[in-house]
Amino acid sequence: QVQLAESGGGLVQVGGSLRVSCVVSERTFGNYIMGWFRQAPGQAREFVAAINRGGTMTPYRDSVKGRFTISIDNAKNIMFLQMNNLKTEDTAVYYCAASKAVSWNGYARDSAYDYWGQGTQVTVSS
Repeated sequence: QVQLAESGGGLVQVGGSLRVSCVVSERTFGNYIMGWFRQAPGQAREFVAAINRGGTMTPYRDSVKGRFTISIDNAKNIMFLQMNNLKTEDTAVYYCAASKAVSWNGYARDSAYDYWGQGTQVTVSS
């Protein structure tokens, strides 16, 4: 059973930066598709970013392209989401997730992920 734990959320002003982390209980690189999702109050959970097993593909949702960066520290089994130029609409609980799926095609669907963290709150104030 893979365990994931997010940290690093908090309160930041518009235009600020924040880095959220996801510690994974076992080696991720080469074994899992990894992803970040978020859920704002009253809204469905949505895809933010993902990284494939080889670390060569990192798709993002359109609204965060150029502002967010997903990365993995393979030696420490930690995944990061660096968030710059934050906007009020980025306010949400951010979740990391791991997928055992063989196909890369479902990376943006939360149903494709098998393991989830508990989430970390990110609040962007104006």
